Amino acid sequence: MIKFWTVYLIRFVSIYFICSVIVASFLYPGGNIFEPEQIGYSFTKNYLSDLGGYKSRSGEINFLSSFIFNSSMFLYIATGIGFLFVPNLFKENRNNYLLAVIGSIFFFIGCSFFSGVGLTPHDLYQEMHGHFAKNAFRLLVPASILYVILLFRSPVNNKYTLVTLIYLFFTFGYVLYQFFIEDALKSPKSLMESVIIQKIIAIVSTISIFSLTYGFESKLHGIRNKRY
Repeated sequence: MIKFWTVYLIRFVSIYFICSVIVASFLYPGGNIFEPEQIGYSFTKNYLSDLGGYKSRSGEINFLSSFIFNSSMFLYIATGIGFLFVPNLFKENRNNYLLAVIGSIFFFIGCSFFSGVGLTPHDLYQEMHGHFAKNAFRLLVPASILYVILLFRSPVNNKYTLVTLIYLFFTFGYVLYQFFIEDALKSPKSLMESVIIQKIIAIVSTISIFSLTYGFESKLHGIRNKRY
């Protein structure tokens, strides 16, 4: 059960998210904040959230694209649930187990907020959508800090600690960017900067969470080898 939740399910959600973004982008009718006449989706001018809107920025109904994208965001609740099972891998050390429990709770809440993004299309629930989208990443900062410490203290290969540390660096940087720099509505150039940075953090997040499952898998193998 541990292996199922923490490995296969998390990998499935990560892969489904990437595939959904690609498919939804091809189905997106068009338009961005400054150019409603734009044809189709632009990876440098459209936010990921544009894919989940009830209507596209051009004003056209966006049913297929939004259904596919929002379903992938909603599935992040499964990733959050998966992380709640991770502490079972670290029960041999009381302090590590405590770090895993608290870190996993933060991961669960953060993933729940990502799920909330999928349930609140930006053009129908703008305030709630923004709340979920911004705070999801902020919640993953303490989650990542705790997991960096946890993995460093555990016998898991240090490459997984390094991946999580890089993820923490990017996530913390993105949170600071949101607080002090981001102003997408200022100009088309500012929009492009904000959109590109969002895409980078989304890619880094997906790769990092996906790679963590291999760390969990190796820890599980270590537990089995001790038993047998």
